[in-house]
Amino acid sequence: MDALSIADLQSAVVDDQPLVRRRALLLLPDRWSEESAAQIDLVAALHDDDPTVLEVACFVAGECVPTNRRVVQRLMEICVAHDDPLCRESAVAALGSLGDPEATAAVLTACDDRATVRRRAVLALTAFDGADVDAKLAAMAEDVDWQVRQAAEELLAIGSDP
Repeated sequence: MDALSIADLQSAVVDDQPLVRRRALLLLPDRWSEESAAQIDLVAALHDDDPTVLEVACFVAGECVPTNRRVVQRLMEICVAHDDPLCRESAVAALGSLGDPEATAAVLTACDDRATVRRRAVLALTAFDGADVDAKLAAMAEDVDWQVRQAAEELLAIGSDP
């Protein structure tokens, strides 16, 4: 795999086969640089029609720093509006990893999604600050899902330590 060039990966992320696209995307974080960012259109991968590829693209987007505004914007769209909950879950995790303050509203919206997405969203909140974030964490400490509750309680306890 080390013999693959950026040009090879660039071709593979737009291959006809979803398996090839997923594998190529998974190789990107270890090779990400300003050079590869200029050559590989991660935003295009975040528009993939195959949800299994899109889920991986979201994960990879959270690992590929430096990023750009278009990537964050697309992750926010996926986070709040995609039909596939696994894609929304992966997008909110990526937004938490990137920690761009512009994504705060999208992450807060994900906190009201289904349990699997809320579990990721509560953890993503650690990257954000503000009264709205604190209020959402307090509300999530009362969530019906025990994993969401536990994560929110632990984050609130960490935040209250001197």
